[in-house]
Amino acid sequence: MTDLDTARDSEAAERDPATSDMFGAPPAVALAADAPKAPYTVIARKYRPQNFDDLIGQEAMVKTLKNAFSTGRIAHAFMLTGVRGVGKTTTARLLARALNYESDTVHQPSVEALSVEGRHCRAIVEGRHLDVLELDAASRTKVEEMRELLEGVRYAPAEARYKVYVIDEVHMLSTQSFNALLKTLEEPPPHAKFIFATTEIRKVPVTILSRCQRFDLRRVESDVLVANLGAIAETEGARMEPEALMLIARAAEGSVRDAQSLLDQAMVQAAEGQSVTAATVRDMLGLADRGQTIDVFEKVIRGDAAGAVAAFRALYAVGADPAVVVLDLLEHAHGAMVTRVVGLDALALPKDQIARLTAVGANVSPAALSRVWQMLLKALDEVRRAPDPAAATDMALIRLAYAADLPGPEEALRAIREGNVAAVGGPATPTGARGGGGGGGGGQAMLRAPQAAPHPADQGGWASPKSFDDLVRLTDERRDIGLRYDLERFVRPISFRPGAVVFEPVAGAPSNLSQRLVARLKEWTGQPWLVATEGGGGAETLMERQKRATARAQEEAMAEPFVQAVLAAFPGTEILEIRQPPVLAPADDEINPDTDED
Repeated sequence: MTDLDTARDSEAAERDPATSDMFGAPPAVALAADAPKAPYTVIARKYRPQNFDDLIGQEAMVKTLKNAFSTGRIAHAFMLTGVRGVGKTTTARLLARALNYESDTVHQPSVEALSVEGRHCRAIVEGRHLDVLELDAASRTKVEEMRELLEGVRYAPAEARYKVYVIDEVHMLSTQSFNALLKTLEEPPPHAKFIFATTEIRKVPVTILSRCQRFDLRRVESDVLVANLGAIAETEGARMEPEALMLIARAAEGSVRDAQSLLDQAMVQAAEGQSVTAATVRDMLGLADRGQTIDVFEKVIRGDAAGAVAAFRALYAVGADPAVVVLDLLEHAHGAMVTRVVGLDALALPKDQIARLTAVGANVSPAALSRVWQMLLKALDEVRRAPDPAAATDMALIRLAYAADLPGPEEALRAIREGNVAAVGGPATPTGARGGGGGGGGGQAMLRAPQAAPHPADQGGWASPKSFDDLVRLTDERRDIGLRYDLERFVRPISFRPGAVVFEPVAGAPSNLSQRLVARLKEWTGQPWLVATEGGGGAETLMERQKRATARAQEEAMAEPFVQAVLAAFPGTEILEIRQPPVLAPADDEINPDTDED
């Protein structure tokens, strides 16, 4: 036996047979009872993907890369972007391995063969390969450091096929560093490849982006995350309730690393052999019970302010974050609207919660739900900035419950025109009509919105305008801005009566103004109208009348002793604006009602 054989036998005897590595199978020999335990590896590192098939939620990118490598159309620079924890750095390392993959049977870049360890794979993964440089842009922002790095690009790789530069958080580079990198990216040597990763793609100059093949890594869907977390928990021997996994997936917001870190934290919440419940995870994350936040949402929609505040305070007492409660209310408003428009399959929630949100969506008008959404968005900002978030949430819930009894802008305008002030929430509203506790009495206006009085247009037409003033108001109510503009500037009314309008067109008036007015009046009133034009005799246009009123008001202001004293005391002072109520139509005596139409 040679000295070399003796040395090898001695090394084998000293090697720990229980040691395994990331590419090998699990150890066949159990650790001795007195052997030191290996340091714990967190789940996010332990289950880091070892090949492209292990990447979850990024199927589009994986398919593109596989096709590119199989056809030999490999870019010289890759830009990976996405939110935290979706796999940017992992993908960069896999790409570095794929570019330099080599084995006894494979002698070209390969994505498919990564499941088998190649000659360079171990050194690349351990960060000690001479030809794969992985660096953080945050620590190399100076242009001198970038130039020093790029000096080595022109030299051929020492061992592998390509020199690969992996630059993480590339948006942290300075403008000068980007400029230094630009020329190399424009004409790179054939043996160099660049892989960039960033969470802030907007901070990367477009001149850099245009020279890279860009991949946007998507947020991972909740159901995909739940499946991944369930498989890991099963492998780790942990028992997790499905709803607990769903809560973790929701809290991760599409980030695989965040989800796995939260799973790591949740798995130690229960004793060995016991299941980790949804309530345990909810307490760990500071979340409110989703069923209870739906209770708050339903009370708000009913206008039950007292019940909504009491339900929120019960959640707050057990540790719920006020901002998270408002976020849940936003989700409920979104869910109620989506189930109304798309259907029950639009939400990935338990059936009982979907049923409750569907009931709200079916009984509340889309306009009311949109109003709730906008108010909750404002409330979320207030809660996050308030010195007392709980008090801000109380105020937001009371405001929402009060708004549940209020009509929308169009209904309010119609009620005012009809003289029904009480319908607009004015003084005629009975005191104490809201928030009578959890019973059935408190304010059902929002829930009754679909059964409210039908719109006049739904009954065969709008109320017929009785004057030119009514006609202008009608264009406002029907939001026909173009017609309102033309009526103000190009129409000099001559006569007006229901069913017939005569006017003098001003120079520059649209040639189709009469036809448009006829079509709109028939559409809005349900009745045919006669619209005729004459060559003269019309009153002022609304714009002319407004200008005349403004000029007269300025003259009157200039005649005021106080104004004259101010102008004298401050030479050069000008009156820039005199606020006047808008003139909607000429006075009745300026239009001849007896003029015959042509």
